[in-house]
Amino acid sequence: MDSLTVAPTDDIASASTLKDPAAAPPTPIENRLSMPAQNLFKFDGKQLRRPLAPALWQTPWLARLVTFGIGLALTVYGGYQMYRVIDVGGVTALKWTLLALFVLNFSWIALSFASCIVGFAALLSNRPAPGLPETLSEKTAVVMPIYNEAPSRVFAALQTIFEDVQATGLGQHFDWFFLSDTTNPDVWIAEERAFIAIRRRLGPGARIYYRRREKNVGRKAGNIEDFVSRWGGAYAHMVVLDADSLMTGPTIAKLAAAMEADPDSGIIQTLPLIINRNTLFARVQQFAARIYGPVIAMGLSCWMGRDGNYWGHNAVIRTEAFARHCGLPDLRGRPPWGGHIMSHDFVEAALIRRAGYAVYMMPTLGGSYEESPPSLIDLSIRDRRWCQGNLQHSRILYARGLHWASRQHFLTGIFGYLTSPLWLLQLLVGIVIVFQASYFKPEYFTSEFSLFPTFPRFDAERSLDLFALTMGILLAPKFFGLLVAIYEPDTRKGSGGALMLFISTLFEVVLSALLAPIMMLIQTGHVLNIIFGFDTGWDPQRRDDGSVPLIDIVKRHRSHVALGALSLVAGLMISPSLVAWMSPTIAGLILAIPISWLTSQRWLGLVFRRAGVLVTPEETTTPPVAKRGKALSKALARADEDEINGLIAIHADPELRTLHESWLPARKPRQRGSVTADRAVAEAKIADAETIEDVVSWLNRGERLVALSDRALINMIARLPRKSDKQEARAAE
Repeated sequence: MDSLTVAPTDDIASASTLKDPAAAPPTPIENRLSMPAQNLFKFDGKQLRRPLAPALWQTPWLARLVTFGIGLALTVYGGYQMYRVIDVGGVTALKWTLLALFVLNFSWIALSFASCIVGFAALLSNRPAPGLPETLSEKTAVVMPIYNEAPSRVFAALQTIFEDVQATGLGQHFDWFFLSDTTNPDVWIAEERAFIAIRRRLGPGARIYYRRREKNVGRKAGNIEDFVSRWGGAYAHMVVLDADSLMTGPTIAKLAAAMEADPDSGIIQTLPLIINRNTLFARVQQFAARIYGPVIAMGLSCWMGRDGNYWGHNAVIRTEAFARHCGLPDLRGRPPWGGHIMSHDFVEAALIRRAGYAVYMMPTLGGSYEESPPSLIDLSIRDRRWCQGNLQHSRILYARGLHWASRQHFLTGIFGYLTSPLWLLQLLVGIVIVFQASYFKPEYFTSEFSLFPTFPRFDAERSLDLFALTMGILLAPKFFGLLVAIYEPDTRKGSGGALMLFISTLFEVVLSALLAPIMMLIQTGHVLNIIFGFDTGWDPQRRDDGSVPLIDIVKRHRSHVALGALSLVAGLMISPSLVAWMSPTIAGLILAIPISWLTSQRWLGLVFRRAGVLVTPEETTTPPVAKRGKALSKALARADEDEINGLIAIHADPELRTLHESWLPARKPRQRGSVTADRAVAEAKIADAETIEDVVSWLNRGERLVALSDRALINMIARLPRKSDKQEARAAE
């Protein structure tokens, strides 16, 4: 078979071997590992494991000194300059508030700037990436958690990765798992059809497995925990993917080799680059991640050393250490602050590091890819979930025994969302101070005796200098990324040359500046929702490039436009210079609807791509694994099986029905009198139905899920005729 083709559905049976691979059990024999929930606030330091390779534990003191030293020095300098700005005529309570908010926001960007200096210097040193190992000695599981995703996408992605690993000659060291938490009955049956098809395409030698949980307890963390508890004992390591992940075979082999070579490693993280994006919004993210991301990631990697963090996917994990030390407890109280830990990855990294294992990143490894939300609205939906998870970390920040770097990672995540309301407060306090100076008669001589009056004003010249410093620190990481991209021949040529890189960077800076105030209000809303106790839930994210309807954009951003217009009017009433100072923020808010709509359009993104703007090297020369994955996904999607009603599929295909029933978990006999409402209603509706079409139209989603999970109800469904068959029978009579 050609590498870019998929066997037609009709040819699958003839292509199968004598022993049908699909008939094999969907999961291997269990090899259990205990994964107890950890006590966050009890830890005996005597249990800390001793390093098996002490020579590898080199603390990056110089990188940390530069990062935190420069960050602290800039914060002190910026705070002092801000004090001098507001000290003209005395410092009031409002001015002290403004100073405090400025220092909090400025310290955040100063630390990021300092970290990027380290990353910039390290990237220019041209550190070589490790080579492909000749052999491996341990077994690794590659696991992909999925939740109501389009099967054509995720099964194509895993097959692509499988084929690329096989091409390295090291495929015998890897097993492959789809870990489904899918709750949509139609997607569930589509997954089973896709699983049958992939097993037949790849043959009996491909150790590909599928497990579906009936309830997604613990969400993704619980999904991984279930795998580790049931099969983790068979695997020394596991590579964790996301539903939109794509990794090359050499990268996965190198990760496994790196973990084998480092007996103290617990988690090794890669730097995933964004690919396959077409809307203008997603292309801006893709370009930023490709050009600025390596500088940021290298800086983090340098100062974190072996005390690093984990982003939840595209990483390799030592399975036994993970099972022993990373079981997550539920937090006391109700969501959003209590219950399941949503941003589990940071906590897992902190716990495995607490136990004495290393957590670090290999930012120059390459071959690690993901996708990003196609629009601002899609990003805000995902961001809401991340915001809740990161703010939950405030309850874990003081857990016992954590390394200080782990606490710093928690603080980074928390302040990543708190900066938005802090920035908004800083703007509001500044407006109030200007309003006070413009509309209230100043009290030049206070109650305290003084020979000189107190004037409520700022040092305008120093204020402009401080603004320039702040903007320089904000933009410096982008400038560093641009320089590195120009310095690297492949990146420079792949992005259209130095001139197009500069134009793309300039466009990204302008568009990001317009998007920033919108995101500020969105994230501030997320924080306020969480503070007032609203849980976000866990909806599957939209991954395609389809445009968002204009009406949804208007509903989402109308409050932002109103606030922007109000700010403009108020600013003009207070002071024209205030409007000039706030013009980027006001413009972004007033234009929120057209900005959000235009950036969500696929056609506009493709126009920019054809013009050579925001182009990345992965677009100019598409990695073979990305090309193969895209072609395979399209070929599988053409079968139109992602959206087929699950009841219709089970009824029409006896072979699928037999396999589906055999894969259902064993159940204890139902106790008399114990009947759930969904099952009782589903059984009654099926009993009343004359055709399968009746069942399809009568059963709601919950009832369909129950019916497809119950062998007795499936048997009732299988006996129903199709409407056309019944009509033919009546006609014959």
